[in-house]
Amino acid sequence: MLAIPFPQIDPIIFAIGPLAIRWYALTWIIGLFVGAWYMRRVVVKPPALMTPEQVDDFFLWVMLGAILGGRLGYVLFYKPMEYLAAPLTIFETWKGGMSFHGGLLGVILGIMIFARRRKIDQWYISDGVACSIPFAFLSVRLGNFINGELWGRVAPDLPWAMVFPNAGDIPRHPSQLYQAFLEGPVLFGILYVLARNEITRRKTGILTGVFLIAYGTFRVVDEFFREPDAHLGFLIGGATMGQLLSIPMVFFGIYCVWRANHAAAKLALAKK
Repeated sequence: MLAIPFPQIDPIIFAIGPLAIRWYALTWIIGLFVGAWYMRRVVVKPPALMTPEQVDDFFLWVMLGAILGGRLGYVLFYKPMEYLAAPLTIFETWKGGMSFHGGLLGVILGIMIFARRRKIDQWYISDGVACSIPFAFLSVRLGNFINGELWGRVAPDLPWAMVFPNAGDIPRHPSQLYQAFLEGPVLFGILYVLARNEITRRKTGILTGVFLIAYGTFRVVDEFFREPDAHLGFLIGGATMGQLLSIPMVFFGIYCVWRANHAAAKLALAKK
C-alpha cells in the first residue's frame, strides 16, 4: 500500500498549566481576522454602503455568530441525543465539534441583526462576508488537518494517501486538504473575479448566491472523499449529513441570484 507519512504536529502550540493554546483555535482566529481585513478593502469600492469602521464592529457579531452557531449546529445536527443526555458537555468546546452549517446560520442571524440596527442593506453585508469567508475556510481546514481529524475515506492505492492517527493503519484521502483548496483559493478566486465588476457589486445578493452555490457544490463533492461521521454513517440514498445540509444551500443560492437580478431589473424599469 502507498502512503505519505502524516506530519506529526502537536495540536497544542503551548500550555501553561491547564491553559492550552491550540492550533485549531488559532486557525479560527487567523481566518476571521484576515477575512475582516479583506472585507474592509471590499467595502470601500462602489457602491460603498458600509465603512471600514463598521466592518470592525460587525465582525464581533460574525465571531459570536460563527462560534455559537457552529457549536450549537454540531450539537443539533450531529449528536443531539448525546448532548441531551449530558447538556453541560455542550460547553466543552476544547474537545472539538463545530458545524459549518450551524456557523453559517449564526452568521446570517448576526448579519440580519447588525443590518437592522445600522440600517444597511443586509444583502450588501452578506456579499462582503461571502467574499471574505474563504480565508477562514482555508485556515480552519488546515487546522483540521493538523488535528488529524475529519480524515478521508480509505484509498490504499492513492499515491498521496495518508495514514491518520486514530484512523487505523489504512491509507486515506487527505480530504481536509481537498476542502482547504476548493473552499479556500478556488472559492475566493471565483468571488474575486465577480466582485471586480461594479455592476455585479451593485446587484446586492448575487455574490452571496454564487458563494452558496459554489460552496454547496464543493462540499457535496468533498464528501465523496471524506469519511462520514462514525455515529451517523451514510444516510438517505447513501448521502452524508454534510451533503444533505449542503444541497439546500445550492437551491437557496440560486434563489439569491434570481432575487438580485429581479430586484435590479425592477429598479431599472422604475427609473425609466
